[in-house]
Amino acid sequence: MDGKEAPRGAGGGTARTRLDRGRGALGPALELVHTARAPTRAVLTAELGVTRATAGAVAAELEALGLIRVDAHPGAAGKSQGRPSHRLEVAGDGPVALAAQVHADGWRAALVGLGGRIVATAPGCESVGPDPAQVLGSVVEAGAQLLRGTGRRCVGAGLAVPSAVAEPEGLALAPLHLAWPAGAPVREIFAERVRAAGIAGPAFAANDVNLAALAEHRHGAGRGARDLLCVATGHRGVGGALVLDGRLHRGSSGLALEVGHLTVNPEGGRPCHCGSRGCLDVEADPLALLTAAGRDPGPVVSLLRQAEDLVRTQYGDPAVRTAAETLIDRLGLGLAGLVNILNPDRIILGGLHRTLLEADPDRLRAVVADRSLWGRSGGVPILPCTLDHNSLVGAAELAWQPVLDDPIAALT
Repeated sequence: MDGKEAPRGAGGGTARTRLDRGRGALGPALELVHTARAPTRAVLTAELGVTRATAGAVAAELEALGLIRVDAHPGAAGKSQGRPSHRLEVAGDGPVALAAQVHADGWRAALVGLGGRIVATAPGCESVGPDPAQVLGSVVEAGAQLLRGTGRRCVGAGLAVPSAVAEPEGLALAPLHLAWPAGAPVREIFAERVRAAGIAGPAFAANDVNLAALAEHRHGAGRGARDLLCVATGHRGVGGALVLDGRLHRGSSGLALEVGHLTVNPEGGRPCHCGSRGCLDVEADPLALLTAAGRDPGPVVSLLRQAEDLVRTQYGDPAVRTAAETLIDRLGLGLAGLVNILNPDRIILGGLHRTLLEADPDRLRAVVADRSLWGRSGGVPILPCTLDHNSLVGAAELAWQPVLDDPIAALT
């Protein structure tokens, strides 16, 4: 550039001025498109509270960054009058985030674009060794192979683990269902493996249910909720998360909402890994269902898959129904306590809990309503999670967040 201002008549200076005014709106605008809350430029203009010209400049800049696509000539819908607004959508060939998930029965890696769209997945692994560095090295290499195969730009990496992750250190304090040492520095190890693989961008790690809740809030069953409570079984155990005003509630050190250790069967309950007895973690997870139904867990298929298949295919079996109803009652008792404390406007359930809700929705909702003050006063919607691999999508959300906060700084 020679420093000369573009002629005002050519529109260059005007467009640049509009963009400068709207630069602070780039992140909010991208998040609106990312979460499908601004499908058109007209909606974007209204949501941002800016002029149509400024919204147009913002959309054009996001398109120039390769993040969204602007369709300036959409077909008119139905008999609507006037020129239809420009349509906005995430760029199908844009950058991606590397997402990784480790659980008791294996690990998986994926590439996830804006909009929570899974672009590619690695075959994964069905076993997890006792050395977190070795496991995370394998999952990152699988992700690096995906990146090499697609040639996509990577904005960063996120990891979901079945453990509370303490902040700010990123330590997996209680990987109870993995043979990993307590306090393993998973975020540091993950970040080192990401850098060693030549993958650009920051690396993050968090609890898998927290990330599932974040993904569902932005792209799934939790969209539009203000105070969203998510409770889910992993492959083993039970976890919970709370999203307040669009942000995960982590507590003072990242350990909030360890709902798996709510006591729901104090007398005669199963011993829990935490040292207590009758916790939701051991009273309402896949192993608890299989045991109560008199089924011996097989070694080939994951416990979660076995439990879900049992409910879906054999719910008419008296032993299976009795076991499922017992778990529903235990889960309902835990949810009622959480409703009394948190007063959420929506509850979403994942894993085996989603399957139990689908099998007998009236029973679960009745237990929650009967045992909670807020349930009796009007009811709290209880819905199944809708995203496949929501923890993976949530892990990608961690990596996308710096881009959503400041697209120009993150990408340039």
